[in-house]
Amino acid sequence: MDLPQTMRAVEITEPGGPEVLRPCERPVPVPGAGQILIKVAFAGVNRPDALQRAGSYAPPPTASDLPGLEVSGTVVATGPDVARWAEGDAVCALTPGGGYAEYVVCPAAHALPIPEGMPMDQAAALCENHYTVWSNVVTRGGLVGGERFLVHGGSSGIGTVAIQLAHARGARVFATAGSAEKCAACTELGAERAINYREEDFVPILKAEGGADVILDMVGGDYILRNLKSLAEDGRLVQIAFLQGPKMAVNFAPLMMRRLTITGSTLRPQSDLAKARIAEDLEREVWPLLSSGRIKVVMDSTFTLEDAEQAHARMESSAHIGKIVLSV
Repeated sequence: MDLPQTMRAVEITEPGGPEVLRPCERPVPVPGAGQILIKVAFAGVNRPDALQRAGSYAPPPTASDLPGLEVSGTVVATGPDVARWAEGDAVCALTPGGGYAEYVVCPAAHALPIPEGMPMDQAAALCENHYTVWSNVVTRGGLVGGERFLVHGGSSGIGTVAIQLAHARGARVFATAGSAEKCAACTELGAERAINYREEDFVPILKAEGGADVILDMVGGDYILRNLKSLAEDGRLVQIAFLQGPKMAVNFAPLMMRRLTITGSTLRPQSDLAKARIAEDLEREVWPLLSSGRIKVVMDSTFTLEDAEQAHARMESSAHIGKIVLSV
């Protein structure tokens, strides 16, 4: 296939707010060994993109400086040592960066087939959240059927995936959210109780149920101590972000007495091999649930690539329910 030399993209001109995102032209990247080049149809918008834009989440040295960690599109070229994918294949993919563009390269092992019948805009919203939720809730948190699971920010992209995946695995699901509308969205997705954190304290609610076996948190701050109080014996707190800060004084004696575990991870710095293993788990365990409709993608809104600034402003307003994507 004849490819252009340059492409439309959105770059970060300097650290700052959404206004520092600007359309630009960049060279079309060339896939290296084990990589594929994707012509992007849609790109997912995620909190790490905003952190990178603000200057607090630098891309890995080998990654593009353009934001964008997940896309859907069509394979248009392959590098050496790529066996699975061929030109013309429709894929969704976790990218190391560079998704806010017409073309992006990524490791072939980080791409997945688009679930049967799923449109491209929804497929662009799959990878970042499903990779994150699976690796933290299932692999690190060890959630199994019958356990009690609490996720904060239940109406976010991460939250909507976590609720559905935990429910599909037979867990009892609880979620927090900031409005009646968001709480209703959480219960519709499978939460047996959605807690409006502006009106209720989740700690006594979870304690009355026997405590949470696994908590997925992206808030941090004073939620850290409240989460620990909400855990059942042998409970696991999984931390994936810190919207309210990463530091809190913790008395570890109760952790020892109640055999609690604190763990967590970030996705982007993990090795290519670690991400490839997550992709294998997802294709085996979760993609059939997506194809059958047992798990669905909750979409909030779509913006054009050139309107990435508006997409970031909406995400940071926290008014959204589900995923925001860019149409490329």
